[in-house]
Amino acid sequence: MACPCAYGYVLALALIAAAGPAAAAESGACLTQDQRRAAVAAHRAIPLARAVHDLRSHAAGAEVVRARLCYHGEDLVYVLTVLARDGRVIRASVNAASGAIVEAR
Repeated sequence: MACPCAYGYVLALALIAAAGPAAAAESGACLTQDQRRAAVAAHRAIPLARAVHDLRSHAAGAEVVRARLCYHGEDLVYVLTVLARDGRVIRASVNAASGAIVEAR
């Protein structure tokens, strides 16, 4: 017989899945690969290659070493970890709808 706590775990997962993007938007969660593809296909986000290109136009020679698509409030942003030419590691946020750089630090 299954542990009663397993039913609670399954129920919690079902509630989280039903909450969908609204819950993710509030928590600042990042999207899975399938969710990223769906966001790009639905034109809610530009392709990652364009976001990287837009970033490189501001930081020549920078190399993106990690990329995630995450919620920032209700907006989607690409959170890019970048290795600059001088060796500094920079975290840049690019608005996924427009390609505009939101923050770089």
